[in-house]
Amino acid sequence: MLVVMSSYATEEEIAQVVMAIEQQGNVARVIQGGERTAIGILQNRGPVDPAPFLLLPGVKETIPVSKPYKLVSREFEQTDTIVTLGDVAIGGDHFVIIAGPCAVESETQALTIGRAVRSQGARLYRGGAYKPRTSPYSFQGLGEEGLKILAKVREETGLYIVTEAMDREQCDLVEEYADIIQIGARNMQNFSLLNRAGEARKPVLLKRGLSATIQEWLMAAEYIMAKGNRNVILCERGVRTFADHSRNTLDLSAIPVVKQESHLPVIADPSHACGRRDQVIPMSKASVAAGTHGLMVEVHHEPEKALSDGQQALFPTQFTQMVNEILPILTEKQRRRLLEDRNQRADGS
Repeated sequence: MLVVMSSYATEEEIAQVVMAIEQQGNVARVIQGGERTAIGILQNRGPVDPAPFLLLPGVKETIPVSKPYKLVSREFEQTDTIVTLGDVAIGGDHFVIIAGPCAVESETQALTIGRAVRSQGARLYRGGAYKPRTSPYSFQGLGEEGLKILAKVREETGLYIVTEAMDREQCDLVEEYADIIQIGARNMQNFSLLNRAGEARKPVLLKRGLSATIQEWLMAAEYIMAKGNRNVILCERGVRTFADHSRNTLDLSAIPVVKQESHLPVIADPSHACGRRDQVIPMSKASVAAGTHGLMVEVHHEPEKALSDGQQALFPTQFTQMVNEILPILTEKQRRRLLEDRNQRADGS
């Protein structure tokens, strides 16, 4: 349940409601909004009687929450969450491009790709230092050496860094080096890792699991937010179906559904969804048309030599093509910002 306070409610009245919630053995979460203060009731084991709260001074109304996820829901928070990194914003009416290789292979490789994607308007750089692979014999990433290379990319290009942590121990190092901690599809329900990410001081990008429903995905985000981290970005990366014409099936319908169900930003990863280079640009355009807050795409200047997923990485020229083809689909405000980012880089600023 959500206890909504009147606009004139005092701090003492808010504290009184919090005390009343906690006296019932529940957890109170104060949510400060632009026009109102609301207090969410969490960890209740059954329906909560609204009558005692309606009698308290400063309470305007109570709203039942019908969803199992609470903190991530629109019922708890109607205003869009916007995750910010310096002058970069993700969510609301903002649009962002995250680009880079599947895996960091060397400093030369990482910087070459970083310069290429930054010149076309990307503001965040994706690259795996730790790689969860289906085969134990495949390249597993450079580890901390890869994280140091990512830090060099940020220093030289100005791109913010997104990279994956696979367990609690890695999360410590990733938090130290990266700007956004990624939780991959295979770890979407690694609850120990989710709890650790919830304690982090950095935003978290949470990918949808290979066969996860939207409710399961949002409940995973709830784990992170319940630990105190409100800066969560959701990423639709395709789900496993019977189709064999692509690696996975990009669930475009998930984008508008999540935007309706949750206030958290949602981006799309067509590279992992498709697994094929020729499908990435069409699915990027479709994702933008569906209303995504951003794209995460893989780019490699020598994909035939890539140590991981080279078949789905765009060449830099194709990345430029993708940016050009999504521009007409963006809103006027989003298009202007992307062009400004690209032009500033072309001017050397």
